[in-house]
Amino acid sequence: MDQMITYPIGEASFTNLREDNAVYVDKTALIYQLVKQGRYYFLSRPRRFGKSLLVSTLEAYFQGRKELFTGLAMEKLEKEWEEYPVLHVDFSRNDFSIPGVLEKTLNTILYNWEVAYGREKVDETFADRFIRVIAHAHAQTGRRVVVLVDEYDKPLLDAIDDEALVARNQDALRGFYGVLKGMDAHLRFVF
Repeated sequence: MDQMITYPIGEASFTNLREDNAVYVDKTALIYQLVKQGRYYFLSRPRRFGKSLLVSTLEAYFQGRKELFTGLAMEKLEKEWEEYPVLHVDFSRNDFSIPGVLEKTLNTILYNWEVAYGREKVDETFADRFIRVIAHAHAQTGRRVVVLVDEYDKPLLDAIDDEALVARNQDALRGFYGVLKGMDAHLRFVF
């Protein structure tokens, strides 16, 4: 009996697509170019454009999950398959129209990373904590860090009708994202 072909609709997990033998339009040759030619990228595209799937594919690649790329262009292109520490931020899960939710979300994200990569003390600002996590992840693994941010603008879009909350969320994100510029020596890739 022939295996049924699965056409995923709205699937944002590269791992799920590959493990479920779902149809995947192979963009891995372009992803290979992206990761080999640069280090910092910002991609702004319309909703439902596949950004989350791209982030998920990048995460699998930088985690060295070679088995997921069997039969794809990346399998032939990549020779090293190195594993990097990946700090993945996904803002899609929360409602940021409520004051304080962004701060709680950042605190949880940072806490989880601090548990994974060592925690000397709790710094007062998100920026200080993020700096420490990146430095610890690099030192602990011996590999520079990959930072992937999905739904980077959701904390602002959710609060669009509340000027004060937009400003508050902008300040929090500015401090959080602003760290990346000064951490160049510790970063392999930022998307």
